[in-house]
Amino acid sequence: MDDAQRSQSAEPESWPSRWGRPLDASFFGRDTVTVARELLGAVLVSRAGGAMVAGRIVETEAYLGADDPGSHAATKGITARNAVMFGPPGQAYVYFTYGNHHMLNLVTEENGHAGGVLIRGVQSLAGLDVMRERRQGRPDHELTNGPGKLAAAMGLDLSHNAGRLGEGAIAVFEGGLVDGEQVSISGRIGLSSGYELPLRFYIEGNTNVSRGRVGPVTRVGGARKR
Repeated sequence: MDDAQRSQSAEPESWPSRWGRPLDASFFGRDTVTVARELLGAVLVSRAGGAMVAGRIVETEAYLGADDPGSHAATKGITARNAVMFGPPGQAYVYFTYGNHHMLNLVTEENGHAGGVLIRGVQSLAGLDVMRERRQGRPDHELTNGPGKLAAAMGLDLSHNAGRLGEGAIAVFEGGLVDGEQVSISGRIGLSSGYELPLRFYIEGNTNVSRGRVGPVTRVGGARKR
């Protein structure tokens, strides 16, 4: 069954509770760097195309406002493309890049202040067969180890831009805590400017973390708090 056929089938069950409580706007309406760190271990769930798939977030990148040269908000004010980044928090910011990839970001900061967290990697928890179908020919360890890959595996595209988390096709649940000793920080991947800023967070050693040229890597101490 392809996505078009699946979208015409019965909608999947309501949002599951097995991954804890859903993260609401109050979680996202905080400092972007803090949110990027604390999203590690949370569970991203998509029911796009009528099929429910889920993955544990294992890699994120923080994108800030006008002073961040790697951010879409580093422009002269609000544009048609970056408007979602300015809030309200707890929305999906989905954009199309490189001519063939969609990217999922989660909007942060208080309303009117630009911020977003790019979801770079997830570890499959549910809907693996659907992910395999959408990413035909890819081995399991390459289904979701990159932002374009996970968006494709989860069926996400521009139609999901500006959707409020938990009200449409996308939701995020608290999942489980990640011990600070498991977390590393580096510069961001795939940027021409601002790549050296230590704004990428990932779970050390997880096979679903993406690959690419990054800046210096450091470890983070302390357990996450929500």
